[in-house]
Amino acid sequence: MKTAKDYMDAANASVTRIPGGDAVTKHGSGAVFVDVRDSAAIAESGTIKDAVRIPRGFLEFAADPEMKFHNPAMQKDAELYLVCGAGGQAALAGKTLKEMGYANVTNIGGIGEWKEAGGPMEDG
Repeated sequence: MKTAKDYMDAANASVTRIPGGDAVTKHGSGAVFVDVRDSAAIAESGTIKDAVRIPRGFLEFAADPEMKFHNPAMQKDAELYLVCGAGGQAALAGKTLKEMGYANVTNIGGIGEWKEAGGPMEDG
């Protein structure tokens, strides 16, 4: 039987994690930033400027080009940077995307790190 820790260990082993501050330099470079939090969390804190908003529970549908809910920003060759509240959901989402054939996926942790690093924000 797997535990939440087992899932997190596997996700952290397969998805590179960088500090939010390191990711700030990638903003505006053509990279796609994806906030995997739900809309209530985004409304409360805001999100990364121009981030694609795809809740973790909907990710597989938005990432699969064969689904009618596919988000066109989700391209297999895109440079993807995932953010959530603290880094856990972004890690799990990143592992899922890698399993779906997305090669360039990075976990930038929680939105707080991004804000502290001076990353551009927009209202939720």
